[in-house]
This record gives sequence, structure tokens and C-alpha cells, in this order.
Amino acid sequence: MAVTEKDTPAGAASVASAAEAVVPAASRAERFSGFDVEAFEVPSGREENWRFTPMKRLRGLHDGSAVATGELKVDADAAPEVRVETVARDDSRLGEAGVPSDRVAAQAYSSFGTATVVTVPKETVASKPTVIRLTGPGEGNTAYGHVQVRAEAFSKATVVLDHIGSGTYADNVEFVMGDGAQLTVLSVQDWADDAVHVSEQHLRLGRDAKLKHFVITLGGDLVRVSPTATFADTGGDVEMLGLHFADVGQHQEHRLFVDHAVPHCKSNVVYKGALQGEGAHSVWIGDVLIRAAAEATETFELNRNLVLTTGARADSVPNLEIETGEITGAGHASATGRFDDEQLFYLQSRGIAEEQARRLVVRGFFHEILMKIEVPEVRERLETAIEEELQAVGV
Repeated sequence: MAVTEKDTPAGAASVASAAEAVVPAASRAERFSGFDVEAFEVPSGREENWRFTPMKRLRGLHDGSAVATGELKVDADAAPEVRVETVARDDSRLGEAGVPSDRVAAQAYSSFGTATVVTVPKETVASKPTVIRLTGPGEGNTAYGHVQVRAEAFSKATVVLDHIGSGTYADNVEFVMGDGAQLTVLSVQDWADDAVHVSEQHLRLGRDAKLKHFVITLGGDLVRVSPTATFADTGGDVEMLGLHFADVGQHQEHRLFVDHAVPHCKSNVVYKGALQGEGAHSVWIGDVLIRAAAEATETFELNRNLVLTTGARADSVPNLEIETGEITGAGHASATGRFDDEQLFYLQSRGIAEEQARRLVVRGFFHEILMKIEVPEVRERLETAIEEELQAVGV
């Protein structure tokens, strides 16, 4: 299905205005000031939110020197009930889910030409997953983009954002969920080895909305994905799941922020990563803020990393800030380690060769995440990719 061109729809401004009335944040003027690149200093790498990122490998995305020299190719295979549009950058719906939090995101917002908007109409149940395939601008080229997924009230759908190809790319991705909507999102970063991708993702849930958000990172030279979840009203439920596999020289960074600003909402975060090869580096930062007004919040975040070879490094930093004692539950956990010798011994004692035993341990490590992926094609593709990674290092 080709992406259709469309002007800003009539009534979109009133929809945005109504949404802003319940956003526990800034006014419209303050919201759009967040898109000003010059409002952010050029990061040096010493700042807390940049200290793990190899700045020289960003290819100028952070300092304004990365000028767009190519275009992102967008192809859509949408469910018949779902509408996919290409809109101008002045479409009033854009920016509704949140504002850029750093200079790269602001640069991406100020630099994209057209945006892709995916809409699941009110009270609609999509009959199949909608796949948006985003192909990089090509080796040596830079592009900026913007995608917004809108799940209107009481709708239900699955959307796959599949990133492939080469080049340098920065974008903002929005998920705007109406009251009672149910949305499953799979953001797959399966780039070529030369690619650099920096993405800020904004998740905004309406009353009683449920979002299952996957971030799956396999390829690329440097990939940094930063999802932020906010709740516009009570009863929201977000599950943020991640799977990543870093190979020789790859830098994979995932920075999450869950902002509980309203009462009676839930969040659950589970990210798992494996690393192998010299210079493989993964970074996971999980921040959860429970504000004073967010009574009866229930939240938990978990990160697990499995280091398969020497020369690989995993950094994991969970943070939990609680401003009220009236919560249902809150917690966080993080662990990084090598193979479990007891598991290997158990399998080998039953006649399984060591190499096969190690592969079984890795598959078991990822099993919890893989089994939650309800799109068979994506799950099988990931299982194949993991097996290929293990074969490459002889695990």
C-alpha cells in the first residue's frame, strides 16, 4: 500500500486543542518552544544524558553539522481499517504526544520535510498488523523523519515500525492513544552495519488506554532509542519491553522515562540484552517518576544483560523517584552477568554438548520477551537473527 498525500485535515486543530487541555504539562506556546534547536546547548558528552554515548560516532547529529543529504523511504502495508497519510510538517496534530528533550530530537523535528501519520479510527479493531517499513537514506547520507501513530478511542491495533538500510537518521516518533484504546507497537531497528539512528519516542496514553511497546535492536553502528511514557488521564497501562543484541563494535543505547503524573496508572518495564565481541557496548537507563498526585500507582522495571564474550560491556542504571507514599507498588531491578554455570552443568549432565547448551541458555534468556511478540513473522525473524549471531561467535 502506498502512503497517500494529504493536507492538514479540517478539525485537527480542535482535536489538538482538546488534547492539550488534559496534558499535565505546558501550554501550547511552551510545547512548541521545545522544538527550538537553539533552546538546547550542544552536548559535549559530559552531560548525564550523554555520558555513555560516543559523541564522535553521531556524525554531527548533535551539533547541527549533519545536513540532510538524502531521503528516508517509507512503505506501508496497512490493515484495511487503518489510514496512513503523508502530511506536511505544519499539520497541527504533530507534536501532540510530547516535545523533544534534547538537541538531537529538536534538530530532527526542525529538519524533517513530511511526516507519516498512521490512524486507527475510533472503535475499530484492525484485522491484521500494519507494517511501516522505513529504509535509510543510504551509506554516507543523512535524513530526518517523523512518524505519528494515533489510536483513537476504543480502537485496537498492532503497528510494526521496521527500520532497515544504511545511512544516518534521526527522528521523533509519537504514539497518541485515545480513551480505552489498545495498541501494540514493535519498533524494530535492524539496520545495516554502517547505520546511525537516534530516535526519541513519545508515548501518551488516554484514560484506561493500554499500550504494549516493544523496542527490538539488532543492527547498526550506533543506535540510541529514548521512549518517554506519559499519562493524560487515570487508568492508563503501559508495558515497555525490549530485546537487543550487540555485536563487535556496536553501541546500543536505550533510555526510558515513565512519568506517572496522574493516579491509578500502571507501568511495567522489561528489557533484556545480550552482548558479544570486542567493543560491543549496551546502555540501558530506566527512569520512573511517581509524582505527588499519582496515588495508587503500580510500577516495576527490570533490566537483564547477558555478556557472552570478553571485550563486551553493559551499563545498566535503573532510577525510581517517588513523591507520594500512597502507591500500590513500585520497584526496580538490574543485573549483568555471564553464563550461569549451574544451568550449563545441568544441561551437560543430560548429554547436551557444551556449545548446544550455551545456545539453549541464550534462547531461554530471551524467551520471556519473544513469547510476548504476537506477530509470528517478527518473532521468527528475531529467532533467526539471534541464532545467526550465536553462530557467528561460535556460542
